[in-house]
Amino acid sequence: MPVQKSRRTPSTRGMRRGHDKLKTPALSKDPTTGETHARHRISRDGYYRGKKVIETPDEETKG
Repeated sequence: MPVQKSRRTPSTRGMRRGHDKLKTPALSKDPTTGETHARHRISRDGYYRGKKVIETPDEETKG
């Protein structure tokens, strides 16, 4: 079974973990409604890239 030759220093450990931080999610703004949503996802109003793609429950009860 392999055994490490020497102990890892806190500096080396920190260098290895330097890229493990959380990144902020990429957000987009819908051109029609102005709503902010995650990239490549449908907004809560049912719009994707400025076009209505699904009917939302609010509109189904109205019409």
